[in-house]
Amino acid sequence: MTRPFIRPLLAAAALTLMPIAASAQNAAATPWVLAPNVGYGYDSHFKTLQYKLGTNNAGLLLKGARKVPKNTLFFLGANGQLYMRTGPFLESDGSFMFGPG
Repeated sequence: MTRPFIRPLLAAAALTLMPIAASAQNAAATPWVLAPNVGYGYDSHFKTLQYKLGTNNAGLLLKGARKVPKNTLFFLGANGQLYMRTGPFLESDGSFMFGPG
């Protein structure tokens, strides 16, 4: 009885996954959408998190903070660690310096 339903189910799953695979191949740069009053964290378990910030302890938050320099690139290394590199990361034509060959 369930046999006739397997093929349409597999076809639907395949059609659903096709746009995901196609969009993963798009290597164009996309800007981050950073919002005011939101903190972004990277914890010790390699998870990225987003927090709503309050105003009651903003001074404490800014106490140890530093501005991020212009031309800073953030990336995950092969070991899962978050790294940053300050310096140029674009070629003169605007293409990404460290992109695929």
